[in-house]
Amino acid sequence: MPADRPGDWRFEGRIAGLGSTSGVRVVIGRWDTTPMGSFADVMVEDQSGHRVLLAPNDDVAELLQQTYQFDEVVLGPVAVTDTEAGWRVTGPGLQAWLDVGSRTPIGWLLSRLPRRLATAPRWLTLINPAAQVILKGVKTRGSAGQGRTEFYGAYDVRAVVAAGGRWRETELGTLTRVDPPVRFGFGSTPAVPAVTSLITTIRPANSQKRPPD
Repeated sequence: MPADRPGDWRFEGRIAGLGSTSGVRVVIGRWDTTPMGSFADVMVEDQSGHRVLLAPNDDVAELLQQTYQFDEVVLGPVAVTDTEAGWRVTGPGLQAWLDVGSRTPIGWLLSRLPRRLATAPRWLTLINPAAQVILKGVKTRGSAGQGRTEFYGAYDVRAVVAAGGRWRETELGTLTRVDPPVRFGFGSTPAVPAVTSLITTIRPANSQKRPPD
């Protein structure tokens, strides 16, 4: 089962999804290998449902705006650094931290699959209906806009056990479920806060070029 086709755009890294007692929900992308180099981005949805993208440059912002929906886009340095317990995340208006715990039961199952299978678009299309039932709000296949299709191929999941920080003028408070689900794209992150290791594949329409280098 092939993992991709010529022309697919592959982004390998980790996504952290967090809820907070303030009502602010945060999705952090930490991308190690992509057609655009390594980068980090953050998507924030506040208590009112206002959706904000924090992007490190114009190229990343353009790609993400074509793929997801936001009410506001802010450019500026976005950094995710390792700490003894987890991650420290900074971006325009954001100071946050999260502690990462052990592998979850779903993560344990995913880690037993051959990675080439777990991240293959054909496999992700097949399991998409089951994923939506097992992990409410989560989809492994959907529209990325402009005739493109996006596939989320997770191969490990670890629990987030604590988090905090500040978004603009709001203290995040303590960690909670991602509820209500975030509304940036065709699916949400898992409701239980987690760091997911994955390969995201974007399959463009035949006429589309690759994202900017």
